[in-house]
Amino acid sequence: MAIQLKSTRDAAVAQGIKILVHGPAGAGKTKLCATAPGKPIIISAEAGLLSLRDVDIPVIEVASIADVHEAYSFLCSEEGQVYNWVCIDSISEIAEVVLNTEKKNTKDPRQAYGALAEQMTDLVRAFRDLPGRNVYMSCKQERVRDEATGALLYGPSAPGQRMAQALPYFFDEVFALRVEKDPEGKTTRWLQTGRDFTHEAKDRSGALDPFEVPDLSAIAQKIKGTQPATVAEAATSDAS
Repeated sequence: MAIQLKSTRDAAVAQGIKILVHGPAGAGKTKLCATAPGKPIIISAEAGLLSLRDVDIPVIEVASIADVHEAYSFLCSEEGQVYNWVCIDSISEIAEVVLNTEKKNTKDPRQAYGALAEQMTDLVRAFRDLPGRNVYMSCKQERVRDEATGALLYGPSAPGQRMAQALPYFFDEVFALRVEKDPEGKTTRWLQTGRDFTHEAKDRSGALDPFEVPDLSAIAQKIKGTQPATVAEAATSDAS
C-alpha cells in the first residue's frame, strides 16, 4: 500500500463535526436541529417535532431497528449525500426501540442488554463516521456516577449502564444543554462545553467557550476557525 500523508487539519475538516447533546425533557434538544446550517436532515424516533413546526426540514421517522438501518443506507446513497448535517433525535429513543426488540427475542434480560450494547455501538459508530457529514445526536439526561471519581454527574442517558457510560467516548464534542432562570425569572438556555462538578461535557476542539449559545451553526463556525458571538456578546447585543 502506498502511504499518503494528510494534514491533521485537513483530516479533521473532512471527517465533519460530531456532537452529542444531553439535556432534560423540554430543554430544547429537538429545536437545536433547526440551527444546523446548510441542508440538515432529521432522523426522529420521537413523536415530538412540534417545536420545529415553523421550519421545513426533511425528516425520516423510525419505529424499528430496520427503519434505522434503512435511514443509514439512504444517507449513504447519492440522494442522501446532499445533506451535510445529520440530526438524530434521539439516540436514547432508538436504543429503547432496539432494547424492546431484543427483549421480545430472549427471556434473559442480560442477553437483551448485551445485544443492545453491541447493536447500539455499531449504530452510533456508523452514523458518527458518515464521511464528510456533520452529525448531531441528542439524548436523554440522568444523574450517573463517574467510575473514576465516584462523583454523581448529569450526563447522557441510555437504557443499560454499559451503553450510557460508553456514549460520551464516541464523540469529540459532548455538551450539556442547560436551562436556568435569571434573577428576573427569564428562562435562559446555553450549551455547557466542559465538565464541572455537576455536568458531564467536553470540547476536544479547544475552540469553544465554557458556555455557548445553543446554535449548531455558531458552534460549527467556531470549531472551523471563525468566531461568532459568545453568550456574553449575544446577551449584550440583545440588550442594546
